[in-house]
Amino acid sequence: MSIILDKINYSYSEGTAYQIQALKNVNLEIKDGQFIGVIGHTGSGKSTLTQLLNGLLKATSGHIYVDGEDIYDEDYDMKKLRNKVGLVFQYPDHQLFETTNFEDVCFGPKNLGLPKEEIEKRAKEALDMVGLDESFYKQSPFDLSGGQKRRVAIAGVLAMKPEVLILDEPTAGLDPKGRDDILGLVQKLHNEQGLTIILVSHSMEDVARYVSRLVVMNHGEKVFDGTPKEVFRHYKELEAIGLAAPQITYVVHKLIDKGIPLDPDITTVEEAKNAILKIWREKNGKSSGNAAQVSTAGADSENAGHGNAAGTASGNADITEKTAGEEKTC
Repeated sequence: MSIILDKINYSYSEGTAYQIQALKNVNLEIKDGQFIGVIGHTGSGKSTLTQLLNGLLKATSGHIYVDGEDIYDEDYDMKKLRNKVGLVFQYPDHQLFETTNFEDVCFGPKNLGLPKEEIEKRAKEALDMVGLDESFYKQSPFDLSGGQKRRVAIAGVLAMKPEVLILDEPTAGLDPKGRDDILGLVQKLHNEQGLTIILVSHSMEDVARYVSRLVVMNHGEKVFDGTPKEVFRHYKELEAIGLAAPQITYVVHKLIDKGIPLDPDITTVEEAKNAILKIWREKNGKSSGNAAQVSTAGADSENAGHGNAAGTASGNADITEKTAGEEKTC
């Protein structure tokens, strides 16, 4: 399934004194099977963009083509679009409303007019895909943790069997483990179900780690569009619009300034760890086992946020600097 946005503009309260232009001449093509991240500061147009893709909002001007069909043609079936493009809202409480989790997940398929057997089959499959077993079926969605609520919200969309899954800030308010659990689930859905994923996020670490393509929005305009490595090369321009690269990017550039031969396109802690270990081994001729012991400062530091990411890289940087000749012991 492909989606093309052609010169899309959108204004809230158009024609009034309170008119705000949320999107300005946005051109974008989303190809089947991509995992795309959308980032931007508050008010950049991210959420407006996703609601246009799902048909919840209609562009002020421009066209959106889904598999070659203009969704703004008079005879286009918007219900068909919403079945194909599923949207999970930032706050699951805005999406959950039934008395039990199972009933909530059944709601979408029921609205399609499907037989009861098919409705229940879809609900069970969707809950299984998000890791919720039968013990959750009769529970109320509002008795669940934040991460579990998001799983139920995602299951409710999956039960519609969409081809595109849009997630608006799916990890907001979650602890590091909950964040990694949800993003791991999303990655699994992408890999195993072949879903096109559009992930809206404020976390540069998350998009660097999971997505293959990154779109940056600023004041309603698309300012960057490429792989995470391509986009984060422009970290100074990102800073100028109120964003930043992953924390590890800054650490790597500081190490490069000190003469350590690292790839400036490193965007994850795992990449930095591996690169530093490689340098350490080459300079010391040590076994990989000894090198691995030295690097235990943070193989999993991505799970702990910006602070630990910087700390891990800095610790490994000390190792690298020692091997460069300032100090030969570890």
